[in-house]
Amino acid sequence: MGLDVHARSVVAAALDGATGQVWQARFGGPHEVDPLLAWLGELPGPVATVYESGPTGFGLYRALTAAGVTASVAASSKLLRAPGDRVKTDRRDALLLARMLHLGEVTQVVVPSVAVEDARELVRAREDVRGVLQAGRQRLSKMLLRQGLLYPGATTWTVAHDLWLRQQWREFQRSGGPGLAAAFEDAYTGMMQAKQRRDALDVRIRQAALEGEFSDLVTRLCCLRGIDLITGLALVVEIGDWDRLTGARIGSYLGLVPSEYSSGASRAQGGITKTGNSHARRLLVEAAWHHKKPYRPGPALQARWAKAPGPVVARADQANRRLNGRWAAFEARKKKRTTAVVAVARELAGHAWALAVMD
Repeated sequence: MGLDVHARSVVAAALDGATGQVWQARFGGPHEVDPLLAWLGELPGPVATVYESGPTGFGLYRALTAAGVTASVAASSKLLRAPGDRVKTDRRDALLLARMLHLGEVTQVVVPSVAVEDARELVRAREDVRGVLQAGRQRLSKMLLRQGLLYPGATTWTVAHDLWLRQQWREFQRSGGPGLAAAFEDAYTGMMQAKQRRDALDVRIRQAALEGEFSDLVTRLCCLRGIDLITGLALVVEIGDWDRLTGARIGSYLGLVPSEYSSGASRAQGGITKTGNSHARRLLVEAAWHHKKPYRPGPALQARWAKAPGPVVARADQANRRLNGRWAAFEARKKKRTTAVVAVARELAGHAWALAVMD
């Protein structure tokens, strides 16, 4: 049975694999499971169901599984559709899912546990606030640039920079126009509120990383340079089940491998595929930049090592040295840094996987 799930409706199409008979029905939203289960009871069993991954989440999957129904969630990007099929309706989509499930052509997504999904909501909320904060800072700096004002210091968004911003604010209130002063006040207040929201979420994430069920995995990943508690917890919950991947596959899973179009004797490679989890990919690329500097384990890294088992620390130290060597090799070849950092991030993902699955 295929289910085409929307926020306010669920269209079901059941296919008998032996006779080819089709049953179709329409129900309320995905949170109204009782009518769907009653209809399932009237069908000749056993019944296997599938629906596409989407914004409605995994609540329907958990409800069907709790009722004893075999359920799966299909990856939307992996569904096969005929190029000439120009008619798309809910009933046709549900029937297509049922047929693909019957043929065994459904690529299933890994449904996270409730605990993983709970932590994932936390780290994604932090990611959203980070975007809001970045946009607010850009808005504020560009507003000052339009007035011919440029911060004379070397590092922005520090305490000294904040004092300079407040000084410009007072100047606008005293000698600038009322519109400029009001606009600056709105931009500055919004930026500070976003920063406070981010800091509050950081406290919750660090607490979850240290005390929750993911503390062991986070401690292992934090043995690598560029990965702290916030990044470690985000990688753990975004990837979920590390055992389903391998060191060779995790790079392609995160979209860190080059795209390719080869036919016959020709072979053409392009930019990275950027498939998979964009949040985890961005975190790995940011962490890869830390391996560019000479490798000297500092007090912060050694403090994280003290909390991890000895074999994990030895493996992480070996990985840190190798990644720094990779950066040095790229620099010696005068490789473009944006290309080099992606290559280092791809290898960093493999080392993170090795630490996560160590026995």
